[in-house]
Amino acid sequence: MYDDHPEEKMIVLFEETGEAHHEAFLDTDGADPEWPTWYANYLHGDLSELLDSKFTKSELIYLLVTVDRELAAEAPGASWPAYYAGFFATRYG
Repeated sequence: MYDDHPEEKMIVLFEETGEAHHEAFLDTDGADPEWPTWYANYLHGDLSELLDSKFTKSELIYLLVTVDRELAAEAPGASWPAYYAGFFATRYG
Protein backbone atom coordinates (compact mmCIF):
# COMPACT_ATOMS: atom_id res chain seq x y z
CA MET A 1 0.00 0.00 0.00
CA TYR A 2 2.79 2.44 0.95
CA ASP A 3 5.79 1.23 -1.09
CA ASP A 4 6.91 4.47 -2.79
CA HIS A 5 7.83 7.66 -0.94
CA PRO A 6 6.81 6.67 2.60
CA GLU A 7 7.52 10.11 4.05
CA GLU A 8 5.23 11.80 1.52
CA LYS A 9 2.56 9.21 2.23
CA MET A 10 2.94 9.89 5.95
CA ILE A 11 2.37 13.59 5.32
CA VAL A 12 -0.87 12.76 3.52
CA LEU A 13 -1.86 10.36 6.31
CA PHE A 14 -1.26 13.01 8.98
CA GLU A 15 -3.20 15.61 6.96
CA GLU A 16 -6.14 13.22 6.56
CA THR A 17 -6.01 12.40 10.25
CA GLY A 18 -6.05 16.08 11.18
CA GLU A 19 -9.07 16.67 8.96
CA ALA A 20 -10.90 13.65 10.40
CA HIS A 21 -10.14 14.83 13.93
CA HIS A 22 -11.41 18.31 13.19
CA GLU A 23 -14.62 16.81 11.77
CA ALA A 24 -15.04 14.57 14.82
CA PHE A 25 -14.66 17.59 17.10
CA LEU A 26 -16.51 20.12 14.97
CA ASP A 27 -18.62 21.24 17.94
CA THR A 28 -15.45 22.37 19.73
CA ASP A 29 -13.74 23.72 16.58
CA GLY A 30 -11.31 20.80 16.72
CA ALA A 31 -10.32 21.38 20.34
CA ASP A 32 -9.56 18.11 22.13
CA PRO A 33 -7.19 17.95 25.09
CA GLU A 34 -6.91 14.17 24.61
CA TRP A 35 -6.01 14.42 20.91
CA PRO A 36 -3.01 12.03 21.15
CA THR A 37 -5.35 9.20 22.18
CA TRP A 38 -7.75 9.94 19.32
CA TYR A 39 -4.89 10.22 16.82
CA ALA A 40 -3.30 6.97 18.03
CA ASN A 41 -6.57 5.09 17.59
CA TYR A 42 -7.02 6.55 14.11
CA LEU A 43 -3.42 6.18 12.91
CA HIS A 44 -2.24 2.97 14.51
CA GLY A 45 -2.91 0.45 11.75
CA ASP A 46 -1.95 2.59 8.76
CA LEU A 47 1.13 4.07 10.39
CA SER A 48 2.33 0.65 11.58
CA GLU A 49 1.98 -0.67 8.04
CA LEU A 50 3.62 2.36 6.48
CA LEU A 51 6.60 2.14 8.82
CA ASP A 52 6.67 -1.66 8.70
CA SER A 53 6.90 -1.58 12.47
CA LYS A 54 4.95 -2.89 15.37
CA PHE A 55 4.26 -0.53 18.22
CA THR A 56 1.41 -0.34 20.68
CA LYS A 57 -1.15 2.43 20.76
CA SER A 58 0.39 3.51 24.07
CA GLU A 59 3.80 3.86 22.42
CA LEU A 60 2.21 5.82 19.61
CA ILE A 61 0.54 8.18 22.08
CA TYR A 62 3.94 8.75 23.70
CA LEU A 63 5.54 9.42 20.30
CA LEU A 64 2.78 11.83 19.29
CA VAL A 65 3.18 13.82 22.50
CA THR A 66 6.97 13.79 22.04
CA VAL A 67 6.87 15.04 18.45
CA ASP A 68 4.29 17.69 19.31
CA ARG A 69 6.50 19.08 22.07
CA GLU A 70 9.57 18.88 19.84
CA LEU A 71 7.77 20.76 17.07
CA ALA A 72 6.70 23.50 19.49
CA ALA A 73 10.26 23.88 20.79
CA GLU A 74 12.28 23.39 17.62
CA ALA A 75 10.11 24.57 14.73
CA PRO A 76 7.05 26.55 15.79
CA GLY A 77 4.96 27.47 12.80
CA ALA A 78 6.30 24.63 10.64
CA SER A 79 3.96 22.33 8.77
CA TRP A 80 3.05 19.83 11.46
CA PRO A 81 2.25 16.94 9.05
CA ALA A 82 5.66 17.29 7.38
CA TYR A 83 7.43 17.63 10.73
CA TYR A 84 5.66 14.58 12.15
CA ALA A 85 6.48 12.56 9.02
CA GLY A 86 10.15 13.48 9.33
CA PHE A 87 10.13 12.57 13.01
CA PHE A 88 8.69 9.11 12.35
CA ALA A 89 10.81 8.51 9.23
CA THR A 90 13.97 9.29 11.20
CA ARG A 91 13.08 6.79 13.92
CA TYR A 92 11.59 4.02 11.81
CA GLY A 93 12.97 4.60 8.29
